[in-house]
Amino acid sequence: MTRTKAHLQSVNESYFQHMQHALSFTLAMLYGALCCLVHAFVPFLFERKGSSIVQQLHDRMIVNRSRLAGTPSAARQREAINGAQAAD
Repeated sequence: MTRTKAHLQSVNESYFQHMQHALSFTLAMLYGALCCLVHAFVPFLFERKGSSIVQQLHDRMIVNRSRLAGTPSAARQREAINGAQAAD
């Protein structure tokens, strides 16, 4: 089995579904990067946009995929992440 095929099976997507999702992540990341760049120079702009985009992408990639895979619930994952962030 090729690495590409193995990866597509592991995420339960066809080649074109995977391409669509990957490109949508690319656009969101570029937008987030632009917001962070602007925020670096003008701190009152986009105060929370970068972290909001990261959270949304995490939810799309990890939490939703975990739900489909039958792994621990999204709520438990979110609690674990928030707990780890609070400890920092």
